[in-house]
Amino acid sequence: MSRDFEELDYQKTPLGELILRRRRMPVTGDLDIYEVKLGEAFLMSSLFHVVEEALSDRGLSALAPGEWDVVVGGLGLGYTAVAALAHPSVHSLAVVDTLEPVIGWHQRGLVPLGPKLTADPRCRFVHADFFALATSPSGFDAGRKFHAVLLDIDHSPRNVLHPRNAAFYTPAGLGALAHQLHPGGVFALWSDDTPDEEFLATLRAVFATAEAHIVTFPNPLLDHDSASTVYVAKTAAALEPDRSR
Repeated sequence: MSRDFEELDYQKTPLGELILRRRRMPVTGDLDIYEVKLGEAFLMSSLFHVVEEALSDRGLSALAPGEWDVVVGGLGLGYTAVAALAHPSVHSLAVVDTLEPVIGWHQRGLVPLGPKLTADPRCRFVHADFFALATSPSGFDAGRKFHAVLLDIDHSPRNVLHPRNAAFYTPAGLGALAHQLHPGGVFALWSDDTPDEEFLATLRAVFATAEAHIVTFPNPLLDHDSASTVYVAKTAAALEPDRSR
């Protein structure tokens, strides 16, 4: 293949044909761009990672000081996970992905952030269905609670990669996830759509607080800024003990 285009991996998966490719474009000069396609849909590009990093930064900045155990739903090219590990308060990070080849890309060093993630002892990859674990009574790790769950899998709560994912974005699904968080814990979600007031109302019915943040980023392909949404929801903090008695 040419210097400007290379298909690095191709795998058939239950969700469709998965392709990892590297290319260069005139607008990026000598910069290698890594892209992921699933079926006919573009899942992600290394050209755009501001919002993935904002997902970690917005979500984790809402936590109280301390040591945090964190779950990231969706490994992708690794930007959300690396941004989470940049916070020194992160004690452990479990990155859950249903596509085993994606985990393999990082372990084999096919994507730029793979060596950084695999070398960090706080980080572990979990090959599993995030949505099944999020709504399971045993949760992500045998009933263990976490301080934050950061989700970057579906395009939005209304534009899901598989129809079965839609049940997660209901009060029942989000409520099951909330039970896996410590008091004052955070659930943060990336969405490619503008803020959805109906979904925000659902979050507020389950969590103590919920906000939608619009994150803009330069888009050289369109020659103007684009925008996505980061939702940040938080469980109620633990009650302070009554010291008057």
